Amino acid sequence: MGNRHYRNYDNLYVGRKKPRRRRRRKQGLYIAAAVSIVLVIALMIGLLIKGISRGKESKEEVALAEPVISEEVVQEEETKEEEVTEEETEEKEETKELSPEVASFNPGYEVSGGNAKEIVNEEVISENALLIDVDSGEVIAKKASDTTISPASMTKILTVLVAAEHVDNLDDTFTITRDITDYAYSNDCSIVGFEVDEQVTVRDLLYGTILPSGADAGVALAEYVAGSHEAFVEMMNEKLSELGLSDTAHFTNCVGIYDEDHYCTLTDMAMILKAAVENDLAREVLSAHSYTTTATEQHPDGITISNWFLRRIEDKETNGEVMCAKTGFVNQSGCCAASYSVSKSGGHYICVSANAWSSWRCIYDQVAIYEQYLS
Repeated sequence: MGNRHYRNYDNLYVGRKKPRRRRRRKQGLYIAAAVSIVLVIALMIGLLIKGISRGKESKEEVALAEPVISEEVVQEEETKEEEVTEEETEEKEETKELSPEVASFNPGYEVSGGNAKEIVNEEVISENALLIDVDSGEVIAKKASDTTISPASMTKILTVLVAAEHVDNLDDTFTITRDITDYAYSNDCSIVGFEVDEQVTVRDLLYGTILPSGADAGVALAEYVAGSHEAFVEMMNEKLSELGLSDTAHFTNCVGIYDEDHYCTLTDMAMILKAAVENDLAREVLSAHSYTTTATEQHPDGITISNWFLRRIEDKETNGEVMCAKTGFVNQSGCCAASYSVSKSGGHYICVSANAWSSWRCIYDQVAIYEQYLS
């Protein structure tokens, strides 16, 4: 019994020894695994932080480098775009399809006069006269045509041309102001008859500027387009420069009031009319024989106006048909007129005359010139 009892204790001792060793081994493995995991995590965090840091440095380097490169590239690209835009604009202008009415016109606004004949017809009383073949760009006949004149109300041809190039909505309205009516009255100008606070359409202003030679319409048109009469006159002189006429022509107002600095030659006026005829809207206005303005509160029936030059010359023999015209008068250049005609054979001509002693005489002078030189 005693031995058996001893063996049992011995067995218990031995049996307990082995589990403790296994536990210790397992604990060691657990600790080693945990340490490994911690090290791996620490390594990954370190790499991640390093990567983020490098990313920030790269972004900062790129951010520092980009402005210099981008600015140069952008400037080059903008320059290229501007060059392309200018080229496209020039190409469009060059390839712009002309209406059949003006397709045969000689390009540009210069004329040659080597073979021009002197006008010696006794029926032509005007001191200055000029006839140009618009298709060839040649002066056909002339009479003291190099003289600088005050263009008087022929100025309004340029007024309508500049306006026609800048208006978009002909039905838009403009309110007539007292300053406008006072300007026309104080300068003894021809008028349409618009009243203060009358709301007038842009279309009415265009026709009113030409047909009755209305200063009220002309100044209103200038203010509508440019914001002021003075700003519009600047646009007129810019147009003269564009046409290549600024060396011999300069305007100080939009209606033709006499001023020492308001002048041009007969050739200048002929080229201004040519440019106006090439503009479809301006040509339409310059070719109207009569027109009735839009009804307003002040004029419920509108105002009927006429181009008296066209009305008076339409039944005269001119070897063709006078299509467009604008007259003018100031003491310094007498009665004057610029007209555009299509001959029976289909040729296109412009006649400008000045210093006639009456409006009727001015018309008869141009009839005589057309009749003699148009074929």
